[in-house]
Amino acid sequence: MTDIDPLTLLQPAATRVRDPVSGKSLWLAGMIREGRVEGEVLTFELWFTPQHGRMDRKGLEQSMVANIRAGGFAGEVQVIARMESADKEERPPPKATPKGAVSGMDSPGAVAPHGGPIVKKHLDGVKHIVAVASGKGGVGKSTVATNLAVGLRQLGLSIGLMDADLYGPSLPTMLGATSRPLADADRKIVPVQAYGIRTLSIGQLVPPEEAVIWRGPMIMGALRQFLQDTRWGDLDVLVIDLPPGTGDAQLSLIQSVEITGAVIVTTPQQVALDDAIRGISMFRKLEVPVLGVVENMAWYELPDGTRDYVFGEGGGVRIANENDAPLLGQVPLQTALRDSADRGQPAVLRDEPMGHRFMDIARQVAEQLGLR
Repeated sequence: MTDIDPLTLLQPAATRVRDPVSGKSLWLAGMIREGRVEGEVLTFELWFTPQHGRMDRKGLEQSMVANIRAGGFAGEVQVIARMESADKEERPPPKATPKGAVSGMDSPGAVAPHGGPIVKKHLDGVKHIVAVASGKGGVGKSTVATNLAVGLRQLGLSIGLMDADLYGPSLPTMLGATSRPLADADRKIVPVQAYGIRTLSIGQLVPPEEAVIWRGPMIMGALRQFLQDTRWGDLDVLVIDLPPGTGDAQLSLIQSVEITGAVIVTTPQQVALDDAIRGISMFRKLEVPVLGVVENMAWYELPDGTRDYVFGEGGGVRIANENDAPLLGQVPLQTALRDSADRGQPAVLRDEPMGHRFMDIARQVAEQLGLR
């Protein structure tokens, strides 16, 4: 219990309680301070002003404790009530967000959603972190992430693969890595080994038929634990399979560790391209380099050798050019690729055109990271 970061307990709870005096959440109002976890006890200071009546103070304390309990903390909660002096100067209002920045996520001096401070933590032994992202689901992002990780391993690099898509974990199936991870003597999670890479997914921790029905704070806590409480060891690259979209989970992950670069996956049709462009915009606003674009399901090859552009032609090529991002590759729609994913045998291991395409993508990423 002492390994728990008090921020993961206090921030989600405090953002859901409104201060009747300032009208802000307790977190944004700066009323939660000096949090710590010792043994089974969470202690924090709750600061009031003279304008807070006795019933206000009692109600805010009770709401904080209830929200902390709802977040899954089963230990004792101790609230230390403090009172600001009557002549204390009013805090200055937050500075305006610079034009073009993502609200609440700009840096330096950035703040997390709801106003909490952002502190990026270095992962010991991990040289590079590469995020594989897509604007929307169903475009083959996890397929690309899996084959990219295994392809980098084929190049002789030390690789980890983290599944950040907690609602739709697919990496255990794609890698055949369904074993449950263990914990070491320091209570760090030990990733599961598959094809020479270290993998971690919520799909290895819950039964396949069980849905992950969690609210945002629980998702954030799990992702933070996957990153910072896992024995990743010495890695050349940690590949992170992000959930689709540009929501809170993606923003929080990007702001919690130093991301070396991002790979954007899309299909050629316009609805996927629109979302892919938003993904590129998100990474660039958060100063994360875009390593390139992968156009998946680019075409279907007919028996006579002609190509049927099922989802449109060249959309991924076009957005790569328009956004000055390298085109890492075009991956056709093939039954063999789907079959290899279902059987947990990554296509990149095959000595055939599909495998060669993924190996080429892996080589380009390695070269951009200076690892070739």
